[in-house]
Amino acid sequence: MNNDGAAQPRNASNDVRVEERDPIAGGQPQPTTLPATAAETTAERPWPLHLLSEKLKAHLERAPAAWVEGQVIEVNRRSSMCFVTLRDVDAEVSLPLTIRANVLSRLELPLEHGSRVVAQLKPDFWLKTGRLSMQTWQIRQVGLGDLLARIERLRQSLAAEGLFAARLRKPLPLLPHRIGLITGRGSDAMKDVLRNASLRWPAVEFEIREVAVQGVGCVGQVTAALTELDALPTVDVIIITRGGGSLEDLLPFSSEEMVRAVASARTPVVSAIGHEADRPLIDEVADLRASTPTDAAKRVVPDVAEEFQRIRQSRVQLSRAIDTLVSRETERLTHLRSRPVLAQPEGMVSVRVDDVERLRGRARLAVTSAVARDVDRVHHLRTQIRSLSPQNTLDRGYAVVQLKDGSIARDAAETPAGAHLKIRLARGELAATALAASPTSHPKETS
Repeated sequence: MNNDGAAQPRNASNDVRVEERDPIAGGQPQPTTLPATAAETTAERPWPLHLLSEKLKAHLERAPAAWVEGQVIEVNRRSSMCFVTLRDVDAEVSLPLTIRANVLSRLELPLEHGSRVVAQLKPDFWLKTGRLSMQTWQIRQVGLGDLLARIERLRQSLAAEGLFAARLRKPLPLLPHRIGLITGRGSDAMKDVLRNASLRWPAVEFEIREVAVQGVGCVGQVTAALTELDALPTVDVIIITRGGGSLEDLLPFSSEEMVRAVASARTPVVSAIGHEADRPLIDEVADLRASTPTDAAKRVVPDVAEEFQRIRQSRVQLSRAIDTLVSRETERLTHLRSRPVLAQPEGMVSVRVDDVERLRGRARLAVTSAVARDVDRVHHLRTQIRSLSPQNTLDRGYAVVQLKDGSIARDAAETPAGAHLKIRLARGELAATALAASPTSHPKETS
C-alpha cells in the first residue's frame, strides 16, 4: 500500500498497462501505461475514474470491522433494508448505517429513535455510484444494566488509580468573593443557585458559563467551561450543577474525560448534579458533593443573618468573659490587700528587729565566751612553756657551758685543757678557760 492508501500493483513495474481505443487507428485497442500510485498522476497522465474506484474499494475491503457506540437519531425502514443515522453521544458527529432485515430480526426490542446501541460496522464502497456506506454486521441495544455496569467498571478503575482519595480534596474558601457557575441555559438549577446564594450573602458575585448539560456536546462544553473558569484567578470556587434526570441524561457526568478534568482542577469544585439519589462519577472527585443545587448554594456561601447573629453572640460572650475576669481580679486584689503584710507592712520590719537583737546578743555572748576560754588556754600554755624553759633551769642555779664554736659542753673528758669557754648564767655570761678535766661529776673550774 502506498502513502495515499492505494494498493500497489502485483507486477514488477510501477506503471499499469490498460488498453484504449484510438479513433485514428480505426478504433483498435492501443496499450497505454498509467501511473501506479495516486501521487504519480498528473493532468497529462490521469487515472480513469473506475481505477480510482477499484483501488478505494480494494483498500476499504481490507479494513477490519469495528464496534462503535452511538445514539439512533433517524430510522428509515424498507422491505429488506433499514437505513439508520447514528450520532456520537459526546460530539456532533453522525454516520449513516445500512442494516439488513436479518440483522434487525435478532434484536430483542425494536430499534427506535433515541435508542443507544453498539454496532459492528464494515465500510463498503459502491463502484457504480462511488458511494461509501457502512454495512452493519451486528447491532445490540445498550440497556440500563449495561450502562450501570460500564460506569461501575470505570469507577473501580479510577478508584484503583487513587483519583477518589480523600487527601486530594481541596478545602472550600470560607467566604468566596466570586463563584464560577457551570449550568444549563436558563435552567432552574441556575436560578436556584443564584437566588439562594444571593439571599444568604448579597455581596457574592458569579462568573456564569451556560452549557449543554445533557446529550451531545455536554462533555466537551462542560470541560471547556471548567478549564476556562479554573484559569481565572478571581474565581474562588466552581459549582457544576443541573437538575434531575434519567440515567441517560446524567451519563455525561460519569464520562472519564469530565471526571479527570474535575480531578485536575486547581480551584475547588462543587458537584450538584440531580437529586440526592443521583450519584454520577464527578461526585467522587469533586471537592464537595451537594445533594441539590440549593444545597450547593447553602454550602458554598455563609448566611449573612447567621453570621451577624454569631457576631452578636460572640460579642455578648466576650463582654461576659471580660466582666468575669475583671471581677475575679478585683476580688483577688482585695484579698491580697487584706493580708497583714500589706495592711501593716512595718510589722514585718519590727519582727525582724527583735530577731536581729536576739541574734546579736547571742553572737556577742558566744564571742565573749570563746575569748575567755582562749585566754585561759593561752595562760595555761604560757605556764607550761615557762616550766619547761631553759631559763627556769638557769634560775635554779644551773649554768650552760658553751665551747668557742657555740656548741654545748656536755662531757668534761671531751673538753680539752686550755679551751675557752662561755658560761651562761641565769643573768649574764662569764668567760673562762678550762684548766683540766676531772672525772668527778663536779669538776673544779678556775675563772
